[in-house]
Amino acid sequence: MERESMEFDVVIVGAGPSGLATACKLMQLAQEKEQELMVCVVEKGSEVGAHILSGAVFETRALDELFPDWQEKDAPLKTKVTGDDIYLLNGEESAIKLPGFGVPKTMHNDGNYIASMGNMCRWLAEQAESLGVEIFPGFPAQEVIYNDDGSVAGILTGDMGLDTEGNPKDSYVPGMELRAKYTVFAEGCRGHLGKELIAKFALDAGKSPQHYGIGFKEIWDIEPEKHQEGLVVHTAGWPLDKDTGGGGYLYHAENNQVFVGMIIDLNYSNPHLSPFDEFQRYKHHPKIAQYLKGGKRVSYGARALAKGGFNSLPKMTMPGALLVGCDAGTINFAKIKGNHTAMKSGMLAADAIFEALASGDEGGRDLTSFTTKFEQSWLYEELYNTRNFGPAMHKFGTFWGGAFNTIDQNIFGGKLPVNFKDESFDHAQLKPAAECAVIQYPKPDNVLSFDKLSSVFLSNTNHEEEQPCHLKLADNSIPISVNLPKFAEPAQRYCPAGVYEVENTEEGDKFVINAQNCIHCKTCDIKDPSQNITWVTPEGTGGPNYPNM
Repeated sequence: MERESMEFDVVIVGAGPSGLATACKLMQLAQEKEQELMVCVVEKGSEVGAHILSGAVFETRALDELFPDWQEKDAPLKTKVTGDDIYLLNGEESAIKLPGFGVPKTMHNDGNYIASMGNMCRWLAEQAESLGVEIFPGFPAQEVIYNDDGSVAGILTGDMGLDTEGNPKDSYVPGMELRAKYTVFAEGCRGHLGKELIAKFALDAGKSPQHYGIGFKEIWDIEPEKHQEGLVVHTAGWPLDKDTGGGGYLYHAENNQVFVGMIIDLNYSNPHLSPFDEFQRYKHHPKIAQYLKGGKRVSYGARALAKGGFNSLPKMTMPGALLVGCDAGTINFAKIKGNHTAMKSGMLAADAIFEALASGDEGGRDLTSFTTKFEQSWLYEELYNTRNFGPAMHKFGTFWGGAFNTIDQNIFGGKLPVNFKDESFDHAQLKPAAECAVIQYPKPDNVLSFDKLSSVFLSNTNHEEEQPCHLKLADNSIPISVNLPKFAEPAQRYCPAGVYEVENTEEGDKFVINAQNCIHCKTCDIKDPSQNITWVTPEGTGGPNYPNM
């Protein structure tokens, strides 16, 4: 098929913190050296920020470097952290407040801000455009384009106007080729092109498997007298059992709003566990409910996050391309933060790319200079010094792993001469359903807890129904023939949006995919025990439309 093609110096896939930081840094360098540079960013969401979901307590270290005058430029960072409460929830009614010295210092948030990363990305996009970057929202990167020598040549955006069988409708518009000397993949956690590139170029050779969590977030309007602007609350323990890692949070933002959420490690073993329902239970604990009662839930979302840390980082360069941010897994889970690290990785990528282009490079090379820059940066030091955090929790459990991490971080600064690794795969940790206790979750009370469909409604999720399903099964028979008898088909429970169902029909059990509900969290791509589900991009603008997440 003849497709329209556009040429750029750099194409960036994803308008999240890492992609936009890459774009801004590139143009700053170009202006500084008075060199012309054509940079574009493609974003699958309907607008920049539409698919951004993060807690978020934001550390400004990378932003301070990128825009030292961010306060004068009116960046949406208004709520400085004023308090840090950390609780061990040791039952559904009880809790122990942990003293500051009793938790890893990485959990302390002095000088940080409670922020909407969706709004932060909208602001970064404005800065990028003012520097001359072209941003194309609503254009998903569907395929990687390769040169004859195997190097990355750019991306192909998704076709629009296909029916469910993949045939063109009257509204059909073919995708475009966006070609570049260098392409930066900044898709976020478990990016589908990043996944392809890691496999194609064996970028994870010799590395620990990546590990993941699913993060939930709701925004609530609460009663003014219960609001404590700037207060950060983190919790461990209940409702999760000792075999399930994770924890909860509640952040008091501005305008009488709180962000409440939970992260659940995706290496859990009981296939009957429902991360969504664990989060709904969590809000009933008195330490959380005290703020939410009398309030109103106004937004909901969920997203997977890469939490393997330093030992799971793939090689981030390949011929013609780089992986940055959560596409590579740069989150510092010891801090429960990945926005500043994602931005820094993008800025380092920009340095390496601009250096190459300024020297007359025509593209297609493996910019290993990035690796040198990375290893000499504070990002490398920060990730290296927290390399044991996740593996220790997986090896010793929440209590003893937490004790080790407190000693390692607070006394030794992450420099203990040990290197724990977790070589297991999250999807392979499920035990047969028959060996596990069935979990009976309480029905939602529609005051503090809610069902999946009413939650998805608050995410403003929408997909064109007449389009190919973007949740691909390698083998259509596996959900019923393998996953159902062995694992009680866990997709019904690990999906936070009610996408997957098993229907009992006269002809037998049937696996149903409600793709229009999908909020693009990628949990199915990660946790399916048969690794039978692959998430690919739907039509542009499809998915959630988060206004303030």
